Amino acid sequence: MNSFTVGDYLAERLAQIGIRRHFIVPGDYNLILLDKLELHAKLSEVGCTNELNCSLAAEGYARAHGVGACIVTFSVGAFSAFNGVGSAFAENLPVILVSGAPNTNDTGQHPLHHTLGDQFTYQLEMAKKVTCCAVGIRRAVDAPVLIDRAIRTALLERKPSYIQIPMNLAGETCPRPGPISAVTEPIPSSEAALYAAVTKAVEYLKTKQKPMILVGPKVRRAGAEAPLLWLVEAAGCAVAVQPAAKSFFPEHHAQFAGIFWGQVSTLAADAIVNWADVLICVGTEFTDYSTVGWTALPSVPQLVADADSVTFGEPGVHFGRVKLRDFLAGLAKEISWNDNTMAEYNRLRPEPPLEHASNGQDILSRREISRGIQMNLTAETTVFAETGDSWFNGIQLNLPDGAQFEIEMHWGHIGWTIPASFGYTLAKPRRRAIVMVGDGSFQMTAQDVSQMVRWRIPVIIILMNNRGYTIEVEIHDGQYNRIQNWNYALLVQAFNGDGGGGQALGLEARTASQFKSALRRAFAHMDGPTLIECKIHQDDCSRELITWGHFVAAANARPPTQ
Repeated sequence: MNSFTVGDYLAERLAQIGIRRHFIVPGDYNLILLDKLELHAKLSEVGCTNELNCSLAAEGYARAHGVGACIVTFSVGAFSAFNGVGSAFAENLPVILVSGAPNTNDTGQHPLHHTLGDQFTYQLEMAKKVTCCAVGIRRAVDAPVLIDRAIRTALLERKPSYIQIPMNLAGETCPRPGPISAVTEPIPSSEAALYAAVTKAVEYLKTKQKPMILVGPKVRRAGAEAPLLWLVEAAGCAVAVQPAAKSFFPEHHAQFAGIFWGQVSTLAADAIVNWADVLICVGTEFTDYSTVGWTALPSVPQLVADADSVTFGEPGVHFGRVKLRDFLAGLAKEISWNDNTMAEYNRLRPEPPLEHASNGQDILSRREISRGIQMNLTAETTVFAETGDSWFNGIQLNLPDGAQFEIEMHWGHIGWTIPASFGYTLAKPRRRAIVMVGDGSFQMTAQDVSQMVRWRIPVIIILMNNRGYTIEVEIHDGQYNRIQNWNYALLVQAFNGDGGGGQALGLEARTASQFKSALRRAFAHMDGPTLIECKIHQDDCSRELITWGHFVAAANARPPTQ
């Protein structure tokens, strides 16, 4: 039998957990490892322009596929990749970050390139701060245990993990892997805890007159969308969704009551949330961003169903090792019908706005851009909304059943949408991704358009060019929020290469008719990305961004407590 190496072991485990594309940036500390991964028949290597984009592409892949992986070199690569790993941690996504490391014979007696000097342990210590499990392999014989531990912990906790492999160990022999079930087998709910949690929830909800369900971003990560729907239809109450959970519950469902986002909520969701006497919080997450600078924390009692536990804020009871899927399914079978919040919401529900197209020669506006996107949404569309006004424009979209929505609200890294949409579409090539992004955000990670060209991915990038960081303007303005303007439509075509083999399409729109025509061309173009540079007025932003920005600015400016 051929010898089996540490690199082979990692490759086999990545393939066994379903990864088909892994994202890489080569460096001399990881080259042997990359050779080993390249030899695996089920793995396909995706080279990236830099380590930040590499890690964010893996994050996007994990959103679509459930788990992602990126491989980088020591220090100069990993430091940059930690940014995307931070996103995966905040957004509850299992991304396996693998870093090459110095030769085990280099004990720190002399300085090495790509290091801080004469000691090399710092990167593993740093990784422990941004992952759920960080392991450093020092002997080939230990590789199976450590690799399995890192991957299993990531899958169980829905968080990123870190594996450090010295350059001279990737090709060393190690034991072959046993059954993958040892890594992937989930920890089931405690039957006693599950029964007790469901029983307590039924009793508790019988004491309430106005229950309501609030859906959060952990629902999809926990694979709980189907049992959530069962519970909603068994309970009969109104359902609101946090902004980071948009598309996790169908927006055309009769019980949908909008996006709850405090003062910038849609469809009067804030009014019905504040009217309820208990919130069933399903996979929710409250941050300063999602609560508009802490001004929109719900004040009503809460029953909190998290990914692995159920907690009653009143009367103060906690049940551990209760999986969200199991709890929702169990409660759906036992809950009593109570549609009081739906009856009240039907009185509060706003009338739909009368939509009308702009005159074809009208100066292009943000509202006209959103209207054009809305008209082209289908069940196969995934919308990526970038940090900034794109959040608010995207949240206002009315998604058809089957359409999906991706947002990075907790981490809030501008530029996230470009590499994340690239990674996502590699995992789900049949879905059409529409990216809503500002010019400042685009400049952060523009290089990954070249990857879309290379892989002929038909992502549609709607770029709002208002010459600056508009979200920062609304929080705290200054000259630093102005940026150098680019010719974005022309730039994208530069990624096609001097040989002309690439098929990126760069378009420009200044009027409503130009934008309509550009959209038509974009949706017909299937051989590569299309960027539509939408030139809008610098002050053309949503009132929701202005409102949100004022409250977040106030929260940021709170004086120190004595």
